Amino acid sequence: MIRVVLFDIDGTLVRTGGAGVRAFERTFASQFNAPDATRHVQFAGRTDPSLVRECLGKRQIEPGPAEFDRFFQTYVFWLQHLLTEAEGSPCPGTRELIEGLQRLPNPPLLGLLTGNIRLGAEIKLRHYDLWGMFETGAFGDDHEDRNQLAAIARDRASDYLGKRVSGDEVLVIGDTPLDIRCAEAIQAKSLAVATGGATHEHLAAHRPTVLLRDLTEITPEQLCAT
Repeated sequence: MIRVVLFDIDGTLVRTGGAGVRAFERTFASQFNAPDATRHVQFAGRTDPSLVRECLGKRQIEPGPAEFDRFFQTYVFWLQHLLTEAEGSPCPGTRELIEGLQRLPNPPLLGLLTGNIRLGAEIKLRHYDLWGMFETGAFGDDHEDRNQLAAIARDRASDYLGKRVSGDEVLVIGDTPLDIRCAEAIQAKSLAVATGGATHEHLAAHRPTVLLRDLTEITPEQLCAT
């Protein structure tokens, strides 16, 4: 039985119309004079700090604490601004599934498992009126390694519930192979949804527990029985 459901954000809960990537570009251009720093960088499924490290490294800039602080202080400003201009939206079925889970007689704990830094996650989800639906989670500023974030999210859920949660009681929902991999890192179940950059066929090759075209294809009851 699923007691904890952990959602990825980008491509799983919401599509931001490219606001996140453009915020990275604007920040590197304004703070590091590196407008092309994100060129050829794969964003899907990554943590924000790992992306910053890669982009700074491409410009031979040592990624120390001061550089990370400088980047993220500006990034969140650009993110909030660009979301107001972007043509984004919640992914199909997102709100209905979450509200359905909350109405169950014994609802699972809902949390986030995302590579976004916490403030970036909050900015994105508040923009789509989804932030208040989650009670716990792990974020990119908790750890740079996505697999370690899965363990942090599981442990925080255990603390919240006041009892140890085993891996098979956790369901990780995401849109990339990296989401499937981080679920495997804590022996959790995975639900892959093809609403982000990865195709249904690509996700199938990584053998998630459940594979959907979008979140309209599953009911709250079916999800908890996974």
